Amino acid sequence: MKKKIIILIIIVMLAAILAYGFYYINDYYHADNAALKYINGTDDVSVIKTSNGLLLDGPGNDTALIFYPGAKVEYTSYLPLLTQVSANGTDCFLVEMPFNLALLGENSADDIINRYEYNNYVISGHSLGGVMAAQYVNETNNTAALILLGAYSTKQIDKPVLSIYGSQDKVLNMEAYRENLPLISRNLSEVIVEGGNHAQIGDYGTQQGDGIAKITPQKQQNEIAEEIINFINKLD
Repeated sequence: MKKKIIILIIIVMLAAILAYGFYYINDYYHADNAALKYINGTDDVSVIKTSNGLLLDGPGNDTALIFYPGAKVEYTSYLPLLTQVSANGTDCFLVEMPFNLALLGENSADDIINRYEYNNYVISGHSLGGVMAAQYVNETNNTAALILLGAYSTKQIDKPVLSIYGSQDKVLNMEAYRENLPLISRNLSEVIVEGGNHAQIGDYGTQQGDGIAKITPQKQQNEIAEEIINFINKLD
């Protein structure tokens, strides 16, 4: 009888773990309509399905940006921002992470770099996606630069780094950001978007714990896109 009770307890515990895992995986921020209207591209940018996400193919041919989404954020949420970048001469690869977690797809850039023949690759990421992008830069020599959006690096980076975050960002751990700043300070360009928050880097609604933005998502993304474009253009 005692053995049966133990087995029953184990079964219940396993069922609870599986149920929680299923809930966690399916509990994520979805792209809103502002993002999804770009899913079929624009006059200047074609959206092409790839093996691990989307290619935003614009007029550029030399440099590509590989983008890692934030944790538990649907990857298509970043279409409006990256469409701007692509339209201005840098094709963008928007990576769809396993279970919307960049932690599980740190080396996703490898598949892109091995399949395509751009002269230069820049990698970027939002939030946890930025942390994992930084780790990729630290561990490989496949990219020319790193762009952090509402993120920080926990690894030494000796290549050019652009770090952008909003003045109202309450999700980004500023204590950890400042603590790790010496790891990227050698080649750092830092931009603070006044009035911007964490979630408006993409289009997926409000994020728990975030600050209230004082500018529109479009204005914040316009400023970020402009900074990214200028940064990439100066790499040459």
